[in-house]
Amino acid sequence: MVTILVTGSAGFIGFHVCQRLLSQGNLVVGIDNLNDYYDVGLKESRLKLLMAHDNFRFRKLDVADRPDMADLFQQEAPTRVVHLAAQAGVRYSLQNPHAYVDSNLAGFVNILEGCRYGAVEHLVYASSSSVYGGNTKLPFSEQDSVDHPISLYAATKKANELMAHTYSHLFNVPTTGLRFFTVYGPWGRPDMALFLFTKAILEGRAIDVFNQGQMVRDFTFIDDIVEGVVRVLDKRAAPASQAGGAPYRVFNIGNNQPTPLMAYIEAIEKSLGRVAVKNYLPMQPGDVPATFADTDALNQWVGFKPSTSVELGVQRFVDWYQDYYSVAVRAHVAS
Repeated sequence: MVTILVTGSAGFIGFHVCQRLLSQGNLVVGIDNLNDYYDVGLKESRLKLLMAHDNFRFRKLDVADRPDMADLFQQEAPTRVVHLAAQAGVRYSLQNPHAYVDSNLAGFVNILEGCRYGAVEHLVYASSSSVYGGNTKLPFSEQDSVDHPISLYAATKKANELMAHTYSHLFNVPTTGLRFFTVYGPWGRPDMALFLFTKAILEGRAIDVFNQGQMVRDFTFIDDIVEGVVRVLDKRAAPASQAGGAPYRVFNIGNNQPTPLMAYIEAIEKSLGRVAVKNYLPMQPGDVPATFADTDALNQWVGFKPSTSVELGVQRFVDWYQDYYSVAVRAHVAS
């Protein structure tokens, strides 16, 4: 039985990754600080499902807490680490920069130090498509320059990749970063477009459509993300010539099927059987008009590329949303 530490285990991606690892018979140690960036109740609902597994242990910890993280690595001695805890959100970073420094930078150093001294055999961590910044060449390739981020969130994710390379080079810690592209699906984050749009449409409110709807995203379904994470975790980064001989890798993980925002909205409308009232707005600061993942490197490394259609993925989210919140309403009425 392999012990795997998953940070951000009550988060959207962390929850799904934990479920998959537990289904494989691993011992999973999950940590999360359960902050109130979005609905803590949703995080607790995810956590409740994980706690039903005998092989899951949870600790409420903040990755930025150096002494607690050092104790965690010493006591749990994880074989592998999946680091998904981070302060998320591009726009939130414009008003709350210190939250990103604490979690995404200081917290990541604590993870790297734990892996270094704990002789962890593989660290897989979340990077982001946002590192491509204002790049206009599509699709985005891992070989492209990522030296011009346009949000602090993106800058912290680029910094994580540089920090990971340093530890891979100096201390031979095998690290693999995954640049996620617009992840969506059941149990998703309430601050993401799919959640916001679905909620507003069902409540009869207008949805905010930025850049006058002229946006394209490589929407990637959560099950595909989890498959990629698990496959990469099972294949430890080997010394790479392009990384100066360090055991270091970075991969895009996206659907490789960029979808216009308006087509995404149409898929939501179809699933709900309702037409959205649209409030067209200019581009938001820190946002980009298009994302598109080149996934050839990931496919060559682990033999996998995401493929879930937007129509299927959106329908699965809508089904979950209506079920989850109808249960919540019934529970509230009963109480």
